[in-house]
Amino acid sequence: QVQFVESGGGLVQPGGSLRLSCAASGFGFSWYDMAWYRQAPGKERELVAGINPGAGSTDYTDSVKGRFTISRDNRQNTVYLQMNSLKPEDTAVYYCNRRGFFDSWGQGTQVTVSS
Repeated sequence: QVQFVESGGGLVQPGGSLRLSCAASGFGFSWYDMAWYRQAPGKERELVAGINPGAGSTDYTDSVKGRFTISRDNRQNTVYLQMNSLKPEDTAVYYCNRRGFFDSWGQGTQVTVSS
């Protein structure tokens, strides 16, 4: 079945960096647009970044543009999110999924930005 295993989160000070990874399985990874989402306490899950199958096209929500970079390795069925210049408002649980699909969520990885 479709599975996602997110990792790489943690506690970081404002201005710091983290690199998230998401290992995907159970579907033809290289055929799908992939995306990172996040959900902060008391808020709805939001799309953070997306990437097309060939990795030639990416897009970001306005609040992370210029700070986050999404990438993928189709040989490893893995999608990444490099997060730089982190802010307290980036604190959330981060998830990956096929873009536009809202089932089979993984456990996510907690990112906490705090001094």
